[in-house]
Amino acid sequence: MEQLVHHPIYLFIVLLVLLCVAAALGAHVLQRAFPLGEDARDNFNVIQGATLTLLALLIGFTLSMAVSRYDQRKNYEEEEANAIGTQYLRADLLGEVDAPKIKALLAQYLALRLTYYKTRDAHDLETINSATSNLQAQLWASVRGPALARPTPISALAVSGMNDVLNTQGYTQAAWLNRIPLSAWGLMMAIAFFSNLMQGYGSHGSTGRRVLLFALPITVALSLSLIADIDSPRGGLIRVVPVNLISLQQSLGSMP
Repeated sequence: MEQLVHHPIYLFIVLLVLLCVAAALGAHVLQRAFPLGEDARDNFNVIQGATLTLLALLIGFTLSMAVSRYDQRKNYEEEEANAIGTQYLRADLLGEVDAPKIKALLAQYLALRLTYYKTRDAHDLETINSATSNLQAQLWASVRGPALARPTPISALAVSGMNDVLNTQGYTQAAWLNRIPLSAWGLMMAIAFFSNLMQGYGSHGSTGRRVLLFALPITVALSLSLIADIDSPRGGLIRVVPVNLISLQQSLGSMP
């Protein structure tokens, strides 16, 4: 399940097949096994409408969760770019001896963060996270030494800026790991399956009209795949483009 929701295209294919099978089972199996009389159709329509309403509410609620998480990832990317850019300027507060080293480390760190946003490979991500931890240790050591040697309010400002750089990376990583719970996915898929099963069970009329049964599976599969795409930072088509980090990298050359 976890790997499935990380790849929205595969999720769409699986859901489309599953929901179409559910509609077909309702139309061709349940109707023959348990024929629905006209006297019971009113009650059935009430139950079917309530089930579809519940499915719609769950899809809407989950979509809201996915969009809020996507916005959070975008906001942290902006904060991370601001923190790195600010610290790049504050490096000059530590003197001409230490500033060039800190700026060079920040430039390397910025390039590494851009790679983090762009990569899709899990193995590459582990390598990037390891390199990020090592570079963060070097960044902290680069301001810790001068601050201890010259404990002034100005050096404390530089240390505070580096602390923001390190913190924003942690916030970003936490936001990228914050996903819709698998239990919510399981509940939506179960309700979607039974909704399509009931849709097929309640269908009647010509074969041409029954073809319309597949409109609901397609719609639900597309909706859930869209949610998975927004909620998947690396596996979908909708991704957070690090425009602020890219802009910062391009402007570093013009900074003093």
